[in-house]
Amino acid sequence: MIQFNTEQPVAVSLAATQEIISQIRADAMGGWFELPETYNKEELASIKSAAAKIQSDSKFLVCIGIGGSYLGHRALIEALGSLPETEAKTKILYAGNSLSPLAFDKLLKTLGDADFSINVISKSGTTTEPAVAFRFLKEKLIQKYGSDGARARIYATTDANRGALHDEALQEKYTRFVVPDNIGGRYSVFSAVGLLPLAVAGIDIDNLLAGAAAEYHDTFDHQLANAAAIKYAATRAELAASRHDVEILATFEPQLQYFEEWWKQLFGESEGKQNQGIFPASVVYTTDLHSLGQYLQEGRRNIFETMLELEQAPATDFAVPSDSQNLDGLNYLAGKNLSFINQNALDATIVAHRSGGIPVLEIKAPDLSARSLGALVYFFELSCAISAKLQGVNPFDQPGVEAYKTNMFMRLGKPGF
Repeated sequence: MIQFNTEQPVAVSLAATQEIISQIRADAMGGWFELPETYNKEELASIKSAAAKIQSDSKFLVCIGIGGSYLGHRALIEALGSLPETEAKTKILYAGNSLSPLAFDKLLKTLGDADFSINVISKSGTTTEPAVAFRFLKEKLIQKYGSDGARARIYATTDANRGALHDEALQEKYTRFVVPDNIGGRYSVFSAVGLLPLAVAGIDIDNLLAGAAAEYHDTFDHQLANAAAIKYAATRAELAASRHDVEILATFEPQLQYFEEWWKQLFGESEGKQNQGIFPASVVYTTDLHSLGQYLQEGRRNIFETMLELEQAPATDFAVPSDSQNLDGLNYLAGKNLSFINQNALDATIVAHRSGGIPVLEIKAPDLSARSLGALVYFFELSCAISAKLQGVNPFDQPGVEAYKTNMFMRLGKPGF
């Protein structure tokens, strides 16, 4: 389903690829690898049931989480949420991804006196940002609905057996969903971490999983050396070896901006270890051609660009009107659709950047739909894990994240620090 193109094809070692895939499949944190194919049908039914209840009694669902606990599903909701087939009465809001009082004040003003529920997403329940937000929002629920009413509006996605949030959820009888032990946050889109908010937002999670499963089969049911995700990972490794240490993910579709944010976490946390890794950055065109265009065209040549494209034009389109005076000189575009103009801007940018010395890779998804984005998420998860392995680092841990926490806890006076 996902296509990958590059000017200079890279030879893929089949033996090395098979060994890396065997390592990923056997890894203690490799539970995401076959998840779209093997998802527990009973849990999926429970997720849909909970989503239906939330849609029936809440104008807002506040998802409390940080990093992989919210970026994946937010990426898909931002990409798909404005499409007519995914419009839902319940709007998804986010908390616990910063410590900004201004951001929290904006959230409270948005909630106002409306009915709302909470989906608190945390494996431990003790991560500072979401734990603080949960305290505030739990208190607001209790004030509005009373203790019993509040309990019925709290959905905890957490560890199956341990942790502060697990214990509280068990004690208070919150509706619980599981963060699998063998899936890390940034690979968790196809678990309850992502599927509950997505279902509440009106996104077809069956189609999402079907798209991911189709990409899985498209990769492993054919010659591995021809698989798009594997060629992308091998190309990145070769570019890194030639001192291209910054990758810019570019899109001409603003609705994919948050998808790029998820991509940055996926690759940044997976590869950025042992003084290694390609630095992930992103741009949204044509907007950023008017801010970063000069640097991209003539700046340092340590960068390469990955263009994220959609093969099909959107169902909604607009033709440029004619103007009798033509003072802006745009009548040459009269009658042409915005999608046609946007596609020509994309093609022109690829030619310009390649002529400026930037290697440009192209990744194409069929369209902007749950099925296509499910395939795209799986494509990036797999290619990221392979790419990290090619660089000799563990794609599933993030030891460096603890450094700021240790210093912050010391300054805040947390016992033991």
